Amino acid sequence: MAYPIPGTTTARAPRIAKSPLSRLLMLMGIGRERRALHHLDDALLRDIGLTRHEARTEARRPAWDAPERWRS
Repeated sequence: MAYPIPGTTTARAPRIAKSPLSRLLMLMGIGRERRALHHLDDALLRDIGLTRHEARTEARRPAWDAPERWRS
């Protein structure tokens, strides 16, 4: 997290609108990552700190149900 410079405003820069194609590609990427997560073996899941149940739960989520920081 960047700290503001004293005497300046902390307003965020305006967001640039994304094209429909870039949004579609982003959603497809999230879906692909979630499907890959579902297929990881137990050793790899331990490496990233997830249980099999957590991985399955995340893999079942729709692509559009992603945190804003993933979609930036």
